[in-house]
Amino acid sequence: MVSVVDAPAGVRLGADFFARGVEDVAPALIGCRLLVDGVGGVIVEVERYQDDDPASHSFKGPRGRAAVMFGDPGTIYVYRSYGIHWCMNLVCEEPGRGAAVLLRAIAPTDGIGLMRERRGMSVDRLLCAGPGRLTEALGIDSALNGASAVAPGAAVEVIGRSEPCEVVSGPRIGISRATEKPWRFGLAGSQFVSKRFPEA
Repeated sequence: MVSVVDAPAGVRLGADFFARGVEDVAPALIGCRLLVDGVGGVIVEVERYQDDDPASHSFKGPRGRAAVMFGDPGTIYVYRSYGIHWCMNLVCEEPGRGAAVLLRAIAPTDGIGLMRERRGMSVDRLLCAGPGRLTEALGIDSALNGASAVAPGAAVEVIGRSEPCEVVSGPRIGISRATEKPWRFGLAGSQFVSKRFPEA
């Protein structure tokens, strides 16, 4: 189990939440709610990335698409993975650090009908189980790259968890470097994660 510093319960998270170390922000996002124009659910799986991590886009500095990762805390970083699907990240730490949390899965709760329509499926467990599925279900694309998740009135909201939860960790998925790092975090026992954790 991972030690977690809780976010303010039931309120929109501000820049101060994301300005902390990515090692604190990533597990603290589990159990929080993610909404995009009112559509979303509970975050159940994330991964942590930072500038001294060879698997991170920020490893070679603030150039190309990775420049967004060096922005203000709470900035949204969206990129195309393998030219196939979009992935959404939330920038952490102070500007210039190059740290972010990849959103891997949510348990859908709001706007499920629209998610089903966007995904062309009715199996709720698979609607948002994986970063590409999540972005498709929530209608996320490059238009949100560089936008803020903490500005008043922003389309993307991250809301602090309303109750305690157990957070587990394990190796990240779909990378070829730093594969030993246990920097994937998830909600213990959730059926909505993209891949089960080796829980004790």
